[in-house]
Amino acid sequence: MRSTGEASEQAAAVTPLNGVDVLLADLDGVVYAGPAAIPFAVESLNRAAQTVRVGYITNNASRTDQSVADHLSELGLSVEATDVVTSPQAAVRLLAEEVPAGARILVIGGEGLVSEVEKAGFIVTRSADENPAAVIQGFAPDVGWAHLAEASFALSPTGPTAGIPWIATNTDWTIPVARGIAPGNGTLVSAVHTAVGRLPIVAGKPEAAIFVEAVNRFGADRALFIGDRLDTDILGANRAGIPAVLVLTGIDRAKQALAADPDSRPTFLLDDLRQLHEPYPVTVFSDDGTTATVDGATVSIRGADVVVTNDGDNGINLLRAACAVIWNSGRPIYGLNVPERLYLAQ
Repeated sequence: MRSTGEASEQAAAVTPLNGVDVLLADLDGVVYAGPAAIPFAVESLNRAAQTVRVGYITNNASRTDQSVADHLSELGLSVEATDVVTSPQAAVRLLAEEVPAGARILVIGGEGLVSEVEKAGFIVTRSADENPAAVIQGFAPDVGWAHLAEASFALSPTGPTAGIPWIATNTDWTIPVARGIAPGNGTLVSAVHTAVGRLPIVAGKPEAAIFVEAVNRFGADRALFIGDRLDTDILGANRAGIPAVLVLTGIDRAKQALAADPDSRPTFLLDDLRQLHEPYPVTVFSDDGTTATVDGATVSIRGADVVVTNDGDNGINLLRAACAVIWNSGRPIYGLNVPERLYLAQ
């Protein structure tokens, strides 16, 4: 969240895209939910593509980069497979650092993961009985108990392949779909972890590997990343040193933003992607840092109370001001009395 002491808000305000050479966007909760586009996402990204390179990053390991590109094209975006960076691609890069070329790999996941493992020259197996050199695990809607059991057999600390590398494409606990929020790959990884008592190497967000893959591919010098969740998207971008946008169209909303820990705080907060192209107002703090004003919306901390002294004309600015003053205080949100309406602000 930007801040300034006494500078004019209007004079300093620039759009989030100012100076950016590559815009990286998450997919689920940012561009689409299930098969349908999120309102204003497609037109806003197409507009951005007129002036900057746009790439897409997804933790979803169930589809190939080509199938993702086809879906995005059907929604109205101009996308090639090479514009899509997937967690399986990042996971296979990590895998290549752990095992010899051409090794046999137990794959737990769908077509998107199988395709990347095979393209890298590895041999795919679905059975722990074939003594794989490693296990690579990603989400697919049809992954079930039998698949997780194979991973557990291969990773057993007392079995013939004990100690082999275990790579997970990602550990998202949830995934947004058309009908709501569903369990993500993190729940499946957790099931294997419970059985074998160890943790995998993780390629996708919030780890840096997938961001490094994207930055290297697109040759980015000043990237900006857009995500919808703090614990994977924003945390991952921060770890990779990339400024991040939290757009409130997916998993995390006002309540989660207010409570964000220091490692998971975005540079920008947006209602929707139209605001990529709008001036982003600076935050003006009082001299003692206990009051923040964003374009007329003012929020203060008085003792343990968070107090709205001016709503302003725009709900997102009220949320920006509230986040700024709470984050600046260095106090955990559970130690503050936050008005319920701030949780609904936007």
